[in-house]
Parts: sequence; C-alpha cells; structure tokens
Amino acid sequence: MDLGRLRTLREFADRGSVTAAARALHCTPSAISQQLRALQAEVGIALTEPAGRGLRLTDAGRALVARADDVLAALDRAEAELATYRSAPRGRVRIAIFQSAGLMLLPGLLRRIEQYDNLEVDVRDVDMVPPQVPGLVADYDVVVAHRDEHAPEFDTERLDVVPLLREPLDVALPVGHRLARNRRVGLADLADERWISVDHGFPVDDVLRSLTVRTGVRPQIVQRINDFRITERLVAAGHGIALMPRYTMDTRRGSGLVGRPLAGIRAARLVEVVCRTGAANRPAVATVIDELRAEVAALTT
Repeated sequence: MDLGRLRTLREFADRGSVTAAARALHCTPSAISQQLRALQAEVGIALTEPAGRGLRLTDAGRALVARADDVLAALDRAEAELATYRSAPRGRVRIAIFQSAGLMLLPGLLRRIEQYDNLEVDVRDVDMVPPQVPGLVADYDVVVAHRDEHAPEFDTERLDVVPLLREPLDVALPVGHRLARNRRVGLADLADERWISVDHGFPVDDVLRSLTVRTGVRPQIVQRINDFRITERLVAAGHGIALMPRYTMDTRRGSGLVGRPLAGIRAARLVEVVCRTGAANRPAVATVIDELRAEVAALTT
C-alpha cells in the first residue's frame, strides 16, 4: 500500500473531515478525496461512506487506520535511526590496507575507533599494487593504498583520494655495514651491494627502477620479499640491503638495522586513502579517515 495514502487516511481519521485533513497536509480537499479513493481502489474495499454532507470511516477504514498507525510509527522510527547515521559515526566501515601500513597505523587507529560506541571497523590486509586499487574500492569503504611518488595518480574523476603521508624510503643496512656510520649514502656507493626488493609492480620496486633510470646504477637484486619484517631479518643477518619505508622500518636498539637516507635523491612512497566518490559523506567513513590522518600526524611529528 502507498504510504502517502495511508498518511492521508490517518489525517482524515484524526481530524474528522476532508477539509481539516487538507489543511493539515497543505493541499486541497479534492486532492484528499482523490487519495482516499485511490487507497480504496488499491485495497479493494470501502474505507469511507457518506455521512450527511461529509464522509466517515467504515469499520474496514477504522481497522486500516489502526494498522496504519503501526506502519507509520515504524517508518518514523526507521527515519529517526537513519538520521543518526547521517549526523553521527555509527555502523561498520570496511577497510583494505596494505601490510606495512597496517603495521604502522592499525594499532593506533583501532585504539582511536574504540572511543566511538556505535562505530566498528572490519579490516583486511591486502597485498595490493596501484592498478588493483579501483577494484578494491568496489568491495571496501576505505582503501589505504600506496604508490611511488612519481607514478601516475589515481583517477580522481571516479574516486576520492585523501593524502595521508609521504613516506621517505631509506636504505636499510646491517649495523656492521661499512656505510652504517654515514649520515647519508649515495646510490653509487651501493653499486656493488646485493639488494632485497619486492615483487615487480609494487612501489618500492618502482622506486628502485626509477633510480636506475635517473642514476644509471642498476641494483643487483638477489631476493624479492613483500613482507618487510622478513626483509628486516634478512638485512640484519647480512644477506643484502633494501629500500625500506622510514616510519615502518624497525631501527630500535637490538633490531640489527640502521636506516640511512639516500644522498641527493628524493625517494618516497605516497600513502593515500582511496574511496568511492561521495563515500566520505557518511559520518562513519569520514570519521575513519579523520582518525587515520590523526594517527599519521601522531607518528610523524
């Protein structure tokens, strides 16, 4: 049954006349009469009957009004609940995040989300390359993606992109390395080193390839490992050196690693939030993005 017609029937029942119902609904009496006739045709039974110069409800009409009260009250409750979703962060937000960003950001992000009583996040770690990101956006509300800062930008005509972080890539060296005492290292100084990189197409490998083009120094890559925690252990054990994200790399005392910036070369990955256009209009999604930015600020200041 049409909800607008049910509202008209209830107004007629409450106010006792077509004219009074028309005033309440800001329309003409003829429009009210038309709505009542349409509802009667829809249900296939008389809901009103003549009473003097006006109309009154039949027994069937009174029964339908009682049920209309239940239906419209439920609708009002649903609209009120939806209004809270429009004004306050609540509900479940699905997040896809690449692994090293998860190491860096997830512990703090989840602590921040705990302050919101009605907000939940469902996180998946995804070993993603930039061309896969638009497909992930179809399945997740928020995708935390990365790319080489010299790589093409994501398509902002179909996607919303929020910058989170420019993360420099430093050279990870074992603590006993001949260059570990240097404040910076030149790529030429590392020409004879064995490198541990990542799979083709991932941002760190893109950076290494772009450095080759710019400097003419071709790194000797001996292993390709996507898990930075494994790479850290291999570097610490002397099996090679690597480019590692500065804020993700574990250089604490006892880790066996030191990180050194490259001299004269800007090498970094960009970490960005990518989502469907307009997704951040949902307070829940906007809150997750805001808390991701707050966590980045806390880690980098």
